[in-house]
Amino acid sequence: MNFGQMKDMLIQVITSWQVIFITVVVILYLFLVSYVAKLYHKARMPKSSGKKSRKKASSGIEGAAEEPALKAEGNEEIILEE
Repeated sequence: MNFGQMKDMLIQVITSWQVIFITVVVILYLFLVSYVAKLYHKARMPKSSGKKSRKKASSGIEGAAEEPALKAEGNEEIILEE
């Protein structure tokens, strides 16, 4: 097999519809995977900042209005009087 025949065979293989179709499918799959990975990382970021805002909200005025309680070993609440 000389260089000319090998060149013609490679061109036929590369331009066949099966190779083009599989190449397009693989590229679309990679784009989908990267898109889902970006969404997953964006969705995880607000969760950590949401916890901080919950702590600030719970330590505010609403927390002062509640009666303090202690948990005993039997999971009973003991209400302390102030």
